[in-house]
Amino acid sequence: MPHCHTFIAALRQHGYRITPQREMVIEVIAHSRQHMTAEEVYAEVQKRTHAVNIATVYRTLDLLVEEGLASRADLGGGQVVYATAAHGPHIHLVCRQCGLVVDADVVPFEPLFRQIEAAHGFVCSPQHFAIYGQCAACRAAADAVPERG
Repeated sequence: MPHCHTFIAALRQHGYRITPQREMVIEVIAHSRQHMTAEEVYAEVQKRTHAVNIATVYRTLDLLVEEGLASRADLGGGQVVYATAAHGPHIHLVCRQCGLVVDADVVPFEPLFRQIEAAHGFVCSPQHFAIYGQCAACRAAADAVPERG
């Protein structure tokens, strides 16, 4: 069964009505091989029809996140991206200077998650989140600038 049909079946099983507009949004995000903003999903849907508005896109993406079928990550600067659960757990390393986004594996962070659980009784279940800092290129460029004095 194609990915989008799995999502649609899961939503129907939970009692949600699947309108043609909602189905188009689901198809776009389910078949995407990359993270997408709501605006990017909207632009793709608009190639098919103008009968879908941006509010429908946001509501459908929020529903997918609530149902655990997709995840949302804030990359800073007002950029929020969505990905289906098929992308698997991962972390975005976001450069605050140039905006570069690098996907990283969540495995190296598992000891931290265990420490958080031991210290606070809080079980982390990260699927998709961002860590902000400075990329190697921006750090090297900053190091190369001579100090004024």
